[in-house]
Amino acid sequence: MSIPLIDLNAVSFAPGGVAVLHDVTLQANERRIGVVGRNGSGKTSLARVLAGLVSPAAGQVRIAGVDVAKDRKAALRTVGILFQNPDHQIIFPTVEEEISFGLTQLGQSGTDAAQNTTAMLAQFDRTHWAKAAIHQLSQGQRQLVCLMSILAMRPKLIILDEPFAGLDIPTTLHLTRVLSQLDAHLVHITHDPQHLAGYDRVIWIDEGRVARDGAGQTVIPAFMTRMQQLGEQDDFTHLSG
Repeated sequence: MSIPLIDLNAVSFAPGGVAVLHDVTLQANERRIGVVGRNGSGKTSLARVLAGLVSPAAGQVRIAGVDVAKDRKAALRTVGILFQNPDHQIIFPTVEEEISFGLTQLGQSGTDAAQNTTAMLAQFDRTHWAKAAIHQLSQGQRQLVCLMSILAMRPKLIILDEPFAGLDIPTTLHLTRVLSQLDAHLVHITHDPQHLAGYDRVIWIDEGRVARDGAGQTVIPAFMTRMQQLGEQDDFTHLSG
């Protein structure tokens, strides 16, 4: 029996004692998986748990057989995450330094890391970015630098946490084209199901639980119907002041 790419078994997560994920169990091998839900539903917590950035309060998370919370070195080769805000993950001043860093973390020599960084920049026709100061790039360009940094490490799974937040329409369209051409498994987390058109599987997270899981043409209409119902309600009547 083959090992599933994503394997969550009764996972709960409660930062500061506040439960945000409740007994989430799922297995997945699809190449394009969408995770949809309202703001505050637990989507970002799920992304961080999947990436091994935080440990679950209960249960186990394995990506390609790796316990990503316990084996961080193996996790680097297995899963990468693209945050909503690129400034939350960029730590070096130039593009080539940022891309090379992850490669050296994998144990590559400085020479090998530099060669592979050049190859990655060439793959995206961005060799002229090598010495560029990251603070001078637009948000969309910085997001692309982060994506190249992840791809250079060749993880089996890439998690996208609201990757289009704050981007204008042309930049979003460009990044969408880049992502559609990637030869990697993706988990795309978003509150906007429009970004999940054509995905193999969609998981709807609500209040930290899997509300629905299946084909996008089934899950997305159900999600949109529920969002429409909520939008027609007076959500503010309980607020004081």
